[in-house]
Amino acid sequence: MNTSDLNREVCYRAVLARDARFDGKFYTAVLSTGIYCRPVCPARPPKLRNCLFVPSTAVARQLGFRPCLRCRPELAGAEPLAVASALVVSLALQQMSNDGALSGTSLDEVAVHLGVSGRHLRRLFVRVLGSTPTALAQTHRILLAKKLLAETGLSMTDVALAAGFGSVRRFNAVMQRHCGCAPSALRHASASKSNMAAGITLKLPYTPPYDWAALLEFLAGRAIPGVEAVQSGQYWRSFQLEGIQGLVEVHPDPAADQLLATIHATKIPPIGIIVARLRRLFDLDTEIIRIDQHLSTDPLMASRVRARPGLRVPGAWDLFELTVRAILGQQISVAAATTLSGRLVAALGGSLTEEMAQLSDGTEISRIFPTPAAVMAADLGSIGLTRAREKTLQTLAVAMQEGRLAFSAHTLDSIIKNLCELPGIGPWTAHYIAMRGYRDPDAFPHSDLGLLRALETENGRPSPAVMLMIAEAWRPWRAYAAMRLWAQS
Repeated sequence: MNTSDLNREVCYRAVLARDARFDGKFYTAVLSTGIYCRPVCPARPPKLRNCLFVPSTAVARQLGFRPCLRCRPELAGAEPLAVASALVVSLALQQMSNDGALSGTSLDEVAVHLGVSGRHLRRLFVRVLGSTPTALAQTHRILLAKKLLAETGLSMTDVALAAGFGSVRRFNAVMQRHCGCAPSALRHASASKSNMAAGITLKLPYTPPYDWAALLEFLAGRAIPGVEAVQSGQYWRSFQLEGIQGLVEVHPDPAADQLLATIHATKIPPIGIIVARLRRLFDLDTEIIRIDQHLSTDPLMASRVRARPGLRVPGAWDLFELTVRAILGQQISVAAATTLSGRLVAALGGSLTEEMAQLSDGTEISRIFPTPAAVMAADLGSIGLTRAREKTLQTLAVAMQEGRLAFSAHTLDSIIKNLCELPGIGPWTAHYIAMRGYRDPDAFPHSDLGLLRALETENGRPSPAVMLMIAEAWRPWRAYAAMRLWAQS
């Protein structure tokens, strides 16, 4: 959403949906009450005629509005300095939560990416959120531990390690203090003993409807050979996190409105990171009913929504992996891009350990996706890339390795701008990466041939400019409209 040119109806749709992805991108000043709110405010939404949408809290204050006592938009910054502070904290939380861990180490790494010191970033957390990163991290660990105790049969030691506690003693003390009982009392009666080699299964709930078949079909066509596989209604992939290799398999449990993820690893992996990445990959945190309701108001989308309710936008397991895959797919077919990505993995990807290779037998998964360091130093011409495409990939890898690429950009405009500054990445590629990697719901590659073909009539295809005009009715969820056009064209 472009905050410099706020569209009233587009903003109001986001307010009605309380879509957290728009929090901080605009504010609602309510004429009938004199109060201004965040898009996620839990209060009953005002009527559109009483709404004035503004780009910042400073503008709302200048117009004479006071902050809401429920959503407290002043915490996002009432003064210019506070606005900047809140934005830095928001970007830090976004980047850290993408990997499912709020640790002191990750905070320092994020601070480097944001161009501030770790000490200053900690001060901003207290100023903006009223809580230290340590306290937030502890809450995250407690919730993850409770999930593992309820859903798995991992030993107490394994649960403590998987949830990020430094020791079993610390784990027992924290859980006793915050839950009022020993961790063993939280163990679900149905949980049976399990270990990482045999695999542990976790529940990933979602709000129905959920079109698993359509999402899996999309992923199947773009699965990276050697790294991903789709078979028998299941999604498989390899991973390497914090030096630990593993496999994860995901399949649906529609009767319980959830996906089931089984994780195999050589030893206890960072399960919080895995859960966060899977929820992002399978778009599990979206209020899809509100999005489908809005798209259904457009005659071009109504029949498509009725035919396939609950269609999601596939996210990404890893942003570097997705960006490489998007660059390889420029101006060639999906099948050709899949072939190139397979060659890249075969040439530069790490091999699975013998134990993991045995577990993956039958899935044709044998490799780990290459790291930025491996790509930036390689001769990529041997896998069939042009010099221009090779330069683009290596520039991307260098930017990633040096932390110069702002993958935590806040608005769609800034995301597109940052990506297009890399040589070889244009608007189509940038919008595609924004859709899946950043999960921006309004990203829309309007020049895509598949989208243009989907709206072709006897009078011909719309031009990209006309496509943009048509898509105004779908905002702020143009990415979901794009998925429908791709899936049902």
